[in-house]
Amino acid sequence: MTDTRGQQPPYETYGSALPGERPAAQQGGPYHPPRAYDGHTQGGQSAGAVRRPRTGARTTPRTRKARLRVAKADPWSVMKVSFLLSIALGICTVVAAAVLWMVMDAMGVFSTVGGTISEATGSNESNGFDLQSFLSLPRVLMFTSVIAVIDVVLMTALATLGAFIYNLSAGFVGGVELTLAEDE
Repeated sequence: MTDTRGQQPPYETYGSALPGERPAAQQGGPYHPPRAYDGHTQGGQSAGAVRRPRTGARTTPRTRKARLRVAKADPWSVMKVSFLLSIALGICTVVAAAVLWMVMDAMGVFSTVGGTISEATGSNESNGFDLQSFLSLPRVLMFTSVIAVIDVVLMTALATLGAFIYNLSAGFVGGVELTLAEDE
């Protein structure tokens, strides 16, 4: 094989410096980085400073987009997240039931409706059905707590089962495709 490029100068004689090296003209003196402004600063103010435009500056923002596919949902992570979310929902349910009961009790709903029901169901020997003792706050909170615990178990189990079913169906059809966009 013969070299058809002809005589080549050694590498050191090329005109540009390697990346990270200073040019040969600045080897003797201190390094001065390139300035964004012309002129010198005096006391925080620049004397006659003129901003140099950047080269290659874009005038319109660019939006990057990426198409992604959710190919698999990890059932263990789905179970953990759904467990925590269902516990939060259960706590919100108990608090909401307590607040609703207190508001209805303060408005006198239980005494009014309870009086009407006891008159309708009562006879000469008995007073009838007592709604206020049946719908007391401890009984309502206990019932709501039982419902919240059942809800936590069911939501966690259904979300985990849903992750398994999604993984099976994603194996057949490829999963859900998402398009994500990033604004700069």
